[in-house]
Amino acid sequence: MTAPIPGTQLVPLSIDAEIAELARRHRAAGGVGLQVLNIIGGQAENLLERLPDKVKDRLEGSTAKALELALKAASGSRRAVPDQKGWLNTALATAMGAAGGAGGLPTAMAELPVTVTVLLRAIQGIAAEYGFDPEMPEIKRECLGVFASAGPLEADDGADLGFLATRVTLTGATVHGLIGKVAPRLATALGQKLAAQTVPVLGAAAGAATNYAYTSYYQQMAHVHFGLLRLEQQSGKPRAELISALQAKLALRG
Repeated sequence: MTAPIPGTQLVPLSIDAEIAELARRHRAAGGVGLQVLNIIGGQAENLLERLPDKVKDRLEGSTAKALELALKAASGSRRAVPDQKGWLNTALATAMGAAGGAGGLPTAMAELPVTVTVLLRAIQGIAAEYGFDPEMPEIKRECLGVFASAGPLEADDGADLGFLATRVTLTGATVHGLIGKVAPRLATALGQKLAAQTVPVLGAAAGAATNYAYTSYYQQMAHVHFGLLRLEQQSGKPRAELISALQAKLALRG
């Protein structure tokens, strides 16, 4: 048998190792959400029903506005404050969640755009970690695309990875146009967060737990998103092929 040319198998092995690490991060993203559901004693699909109708009706519009404000604030803050470690972003968001949950729905609603800003800023920091410039328009869109993932309180076995293809389906979309497409998905996730924060008695504890889960989740999903983007560029393999490989790796769980 002819021996392989030295070095020819390095790329496939590296790709497989990278995919395995991204699958690990994807699994880790959902784990914290289950802990929150155990704390508040509920199921994700029932959380939204706890919100008043007038809040549910305004949720999508409020989310879109929060994203627009967050994009401006997060980009501006990067010029003055350096990117922070993931644990520090999580700690900050957790503290804000506790404050938001302590006052019930009114304070939780007021805290929402601030939390979205912290989340977006954390996502931008992870983009930079993978060698991308968050100030570039296409990377701004990539950062927003991370918010199209299901959210930490939704069950996700890896079958729903559609958010990873947002850059393909939204090629050429303006940032405002992308916000319009991402907002409905994020509104559902944030509605669950608001409902969890208003659980009677738990208050601040539920707020802290949900923000911890959301920050951990979106940071892990940002690693998956930008890890795949970098792997696509380095390997030359189509994004769809890499996503399929990730889905296959996730299917091996258990």
